[in-house]
Amino acid sequence: MKKALSAAMAAGMTAVMLAGCGSSASSAAESTAPAESTSAAASTEAAAESVVSAPTALSFVFADGDDTFKTQMNKIVDDFNAANPDITITIEPGDGGSYSEFLKTKDSVGEFPDMMEMRDTAMYVRAGKIAPLSDDVKALFTSTVDFDGVTYTAPFSGANTMGIMYNKKYFADNGLEIPKTWDEFITLCQTIKDKGDMSPLVVGGSDVWHIGFLYDLCYANDVLESDPDFIEECYKGEKDFSDANYQKAVTDLAEVLSFAQDGWASTPDAQITTFFVNDMSAMMFSGTHMFSQINDAAPDFEYGWFAVPDRDGKVNLLGGGTAGGWALSAEAAKDPDKQAAFDAFCKYFFSSDVYGAYCEAMAAIPTTVETPKMNTSEQFKSVLDALSAADYTHLMWNQEVGNRELPPDFRNFTYKTCIEVAQGSRDVASASSELQKTWNVALQSFNPTTGLGVE
Repeated sequence: MKKALSAAMAAGMTAVMLAGCGSSASSAAESTAPAESTSAAASTEAAAESVVSAPTALSFVFADGDDTFKTQMNKIVDDFNAANPDITITIEPGDGGSYSEFLKTKDSVGEFPDMMEMRDTAMYVRAGKIAPLSDDVKALFTSTVDFDGVTYTAPFSGANTMGIMYNKKYFADNGLEIPKTWDEFITLCQTIKDKGDMSPLVVGGSDVWHIGFLYDLCYANDVLESDPDFIEECYKGEKDFSDANYQKAVTDLAEVLSFAQDGWASTPDAQITTFFVNDMSAMMFSGTHMFSQINDAAPDFEYGWFAVPDRDGKVNLLGGGTAGGWALSAEAAKDPDKQAAFDAFCKYFFSSDVYGAYCEAMAAIPTTVETPKMNTSEQFKSVLDALSAADYTHLMWNQEVGNRELPPDFRNFTYKTCIEVAQGSRDVASASSELQKTWNVALQSFNPTTGLGVE
């Protein structure tokens, strides 16, 4: 179960972080300098020796809905192209909407890109659409997610570690302390709710995927710690969603959501930062990607970060490499020059200076064996320290592969059902029954333990 980041990496990151603890916003603004110096040096080297035998062009697609990510990737690709005059990577618009649907459409019309951000890795591996990573690229990472022992993606970020961002001034003014157990966390929420001056939590429930953050917290604490193979056992018929630990997770989620702001189910994720920095909510449970949004919205706002413990005081965090990342199409891999160009891009992207600047800007958890050069904020340091000390780390249930891979669409159905429990329109027993019915239907067309729908 434990896939925690290595102690060596954590120690290395700590050494780097002591060099500076500015805000993510200022780090992002300053992050271009190391990338520029690296690209200049790389240009000199590239002029002396090319990795391709002839001028080589590759198309590149990624999800470009996040402006910071888009800006970072445009710069990195431009710098790489400048450093490698015989290689031209052309970024194609990634459609700021549903990236998964966008990539499916590209494939269906015969425009599948040469290289891409890959999210639905298992599906594209089964379809034979993406190529295995070369050994040289795979060796860059502390850990990877494999399919039958083969790695297909270069993870550009570790799992988006979730935790509580809290209003430091409000906590200090009211004598509130960081909870050491789950019960203390619930008591903290109740104390803030009783004060009545702001909601304990802000939740963006109109985006159903946002509910997955708190769902993961409860599911990890109540189910995964004691039974990491729960989903596989459900496929085999050994467990079902009436399981007592699973029902406890749904109950805990409903209790946590009772501390959210009024109208949480109709609040989009894009608005939660506004609630937080304007003293409307004392805490926010989300991923490290929110640091830059908070800093951009209110540069002087003082906030901290902590992990929410389980009932025994243990910490179970999202962490480690995921199945997503950069991938090369199987068709492009047939061309040795395109394979070489993709490998060169990966080595450039994950080089210490370039990757460090990227991780700073995106508040991304590094995945590389080599510690990237980066300054980091107080909040991000808290995350890395917590990951290093965590009792458990895990992937979100929809990021799992193999016998733990979820049936298509089951994730969002689960979140919607849990929202109904939190809103009082159904009880936990009814939710368990409804989930089991939907699961049974899904098993008629998909079951990785038997190979149904997989091959």
